[in-house]
Amino acid sequence: MEQQCGQAAGGAGGQGSLMGMLFPLAIFVVIFYFFIIRPQKKRQKAQDQLLASLSRGDQVVTIGGFFATIREVKDDSIVVEIADGVKVRILKSAVATKRAAAAAPQQKESAPREEAGKTEEESN
Repeated sequence: MEQQCGQAAGGAGGQGSLMGMLFPLAIFVVIFYFFIIRPQKKRQKAQDQLLASLSRGDQVVTIGGFFATIREVKDDSIVVEIADGVKVRILKSAVATKRAAAAAPQQKESAPREEAGKTEEESN
């Protein structure tokens, strides 16, 4: 009889240990979600918004480290100018960041130089 009572008590203890095993696993899943999955979704949403907001004239930095000015926007790619007269077609996903608006005055200053260069060429 003692063995039967011991087995019954052991069976009830088995269910308690099952809950004891599942509780830490559930905590691990919750921690995993809040520290890994959720921040990644936020970063992806911000990157998608950045790519959707790209327009002609924006200054960007590519994932390769090139500073460029967008000259043309297509469906899945953009044409950027990385130096005077050097245009490159890259995927939109290759854009890492958009440069701050403070860089825009530099672009405006370079535009008159280009126009001045064109007028000199036209006069020849």
